[in-house]
Amino acid sequence: MSRPLVVIFATIALDAAGIALIFPILPGLLRSMAGTEDVSALFGAMLALYAFMQFVFTPVLGVLSDRFGRRPVLLLSLAGSTIDYLVMAFTPYLWLLFAGRAIAGLTAANTAVITAYIADITPEAERARRFGLFQAFFGAGFVMGPVIGGLLGDISLRDPFLAAAALNGVNLSIALFLLPESHRPERKPFDWRALNPFAPLRWALTFRALIPLLAVFLLVSLVGQTYSTVWVLFVTDRFRWTGTDIGLSLGVFGALVVIAQAFAIGPVTRWLGERGTLLLGIACETVALLILAFAQAGWIAFALIPLIAFGGIGVPVLRSLQTNAVDRERQGQLQGVIASFVSLAAIFGPLVFSWIYALSSPGWTGLVWIVGVAIYALAVLIVLTVPNNAGQRP
Repeated sequence: MSRPLVVIFATIALDAAGIALIFPILPGLLRSMAGTEDVSALFGAMLALYAFMQFVFTPVLGVLSDRFGRRPVLLLSLAGSTIDYLVMAFTPYLWLLFAGRAIAGLTAANTAVITAYIADITPEAERARRFGLFQAFFGAGFVMGPVIGGLLGDISLRDPFLAAAALNGVNLSIALFLLPESHRPERKPFDWRALNPFAPLRWALTFRALIPLLAVFLLVSLVGQTYSTVWVLFVTDRFRWTGTDIGLSLGVFGALVVIAQAFAIGPVTRWLGERGTLLLGIACETVALLILAFAQAGWIAFALIPLIAFGGIGVPVLRSLQTNAVDRERQGQLQGVIASFVSLAAIFGPLVFSWIYALSSPGWTGLVWIVGVAIYALAVLIVLTVPNNAGQRP
């Protein structure tokens, strides 16, 4: 593995760990600052604000990286994250905490720049595997981050922010001294209209080969929000899991995602092709969701975790199909669009699925998983309209 790839994967893992560090303590910090125990509305608003900022600014960072290069945009983003976490570590004001989360959402939009960097230095035949490694390192950071953040939060609610700032400082130093530029900046005059966050979306939707791939990506990302939104509620209500049970399930899931993304995608893609691998991933998760909806024993839910984790192999393959459909000079713009779709799912998914769960939970808590199955059924119909050579440029 080349040095730039090692550095970018280290950047991904550290960035994810820094983001995830503060997840376990945010509700507690909101309670202490707002002076109330009922912070569900505040917490939901904060999550929505973070996702909204990613949605708006991810395409912008992608376009800027196409114009000025990946490295300077990534460095500015990491520097902004470091300063932001320091502000949140010391502020006594609730409004400034919200402003900090908004800035954190903006700087977290650097996913578009990182994925464009990977596309720059990777041959088309290797992209599915390397995007799988991207998911694996990102997942590894998210596995470590909440555990460390929870431990530090028991000492002080502010310590996780300081740890996140330190991690981002290390990340910035690594990128500053070890990461080379991967993309030659464009020499033509810069069109400031390209900073319109909806301009890349309009461009992508006029690119006929991308429309079905982006539609499937949005649907898959939407189903992915069911786990983060209702998993804890579901296993607590139906199986009476303790906090230890829930933490163990999330840790096992994260570890299995890393293994599946790192080692399964290459062999499965060579065996089934990219479209076949995508369909296999959707099929695995669909089976898991159906069983989960009707499961009456906690061990069944735990036994389904490997199947759900393996189902994630479809996402990096889908990314590979999308990048193969676009020329090198537009990879940053494309990755910005893709990341915006993720953010769009992160804005509306929790609102929709938590509403469905709240309405159905007095009678049957499994309805939300059936809704996920229905969304996947629609995704499969779209995938079947995509030719086997989809994503290959003429």
